[in-house]
Amino acid sequence: MPAGGAEMAQYTDGFSGFAAPDLDAARTFYGDVLGLEVGEEMGQLALTLPGGARVFVYQKDDHEPAVFTILNLVVPDITASIDELVGKGVTFERYDGFEQDERGIASGLGPDIAWCTDPAGNIIAVIGDDGSS
Repeated sequence: MPAGGAEMAQYTDGFSGFAAPDLDAARTFYGDVLGLEVGEEMGQLALTLPGGARVFVYQKDDHEPAVFTILNLVVPDITASIDELVGKGVTFERYDGFEQDERGIASGLGPDIAWCTDPAGNIIAVIGDDGSS
């Protein structure tokens, strides 16, 4: 029984979501640039991540991007992945407090990681798979 002894609701599914002011731009970025599976649900976007997790992207005209990472994508070869994304026009961010190489990859604080933004300014992390997962 959950803490406090209370009965819990019975959930049948779960997913995460975030906003974007332009769903067409989001569809192009997440599908064509990042190569994720993009569908449509209830007139909004539905992303299917590697491993099967789903993320709902909904229209919000007055969207303000979060100041934190909203999506993490793990890749087997971060250098090759960053190079491929840069070739598709993606720019990687530079943040104070992180030593980053010429590609924008931060190392030595856990897995190698680099950050970019989607067309709405939402922050996405590209994380090197260090083989421990």
